[in-house]
Amino acid sequence: MLQVISALKGFAIEASDGRIGTVGDFLFDDTSWKVRWLVVDCGSWLKGRKVLIHPSAVSYAGLADQQFEVKLTKAQVEGSPNWQEHQPVSQQMQNRLYDYYGWDPAWSGPYFGVAGAMASPMMSLPYLDLQMRAEARPEVIDSQDRDPHLRSVVEVIGYHIHALDGDIGHIENFMFENDDWSLRYFVVDTSNWWLGKRVLIAMQAVKGVDWPDRHVRLDVSREQVKTSPPWDPMVAFNEIEKTHLHRHYGWAGSRA
Repeated sequence: MLQVISALKGFAIEASDGRIGTVGDFLFDDTSWKVRWLVVDCGSWLKGRKVLIHPSAVSYAGLADQQFEVKLTKAQVEGSPNWQEHQPVSQQMQNRLYDYYGWDPAWSGPYFGVAGAMASPMMSLPYLDLQMRAEARPEVIDSQDRDPHLRSVVEVIGYHIHALDGDIGHIENFMFENDDWSLRYFVVDTSNWWLGKRVLIAMQAVKGVDWPDRHVRLDVSREQVKTSPPWDPMVAFNEIEKTHLHRHYGWAGSRA
């Protein structure tokens, strides 16, 4: 199911024996556009500490109560590899988390095909090729070597969006698929150009991103954006709406 990601910021994270904190951010891979980590602020429980939780460990069972459930104990979280927010998230730090919890770095969707299913720490994964896991997590000597492809959702919101022939607005939010935590669309606020309008732009339209200058370049024209199907945040974005949008731009994923 597609939903805006900002709605999940502030959700509580409930371990099997109590609350461990709230969601403060999401870190995504800028090559696959998939969320790799939830950044959890532990609040007064572990004062001043933030921890990283893998999406595969998250259950949607408590969405109505604005919380995620994780099949972890508070002791496990407290004993997890320590990460300071001001430090870069290195590949080595991520490898340590995968090893500590037994999470799968090659995870790309719900376990056993069940949306919202949780990957238990140290769970047995008989179908997983151990050599593939080893290759997916190469060791990095320098623990402070930042993973260059890991980006913050909170930081990227606000980036400017440029069409082929000019600016169209800025990133207001992301639409993501909660089955596999992939970011599928930018929600673009065009108010500086097209008053009061918001549009969805698929990740496949991205030509490039200038990270230092905080802007995204698209392979679409301003006219295409202006004549695109309207997006109403109060109306569910279903398969019919998706088909119309993709057909308009000629993106993959539209029905014939």
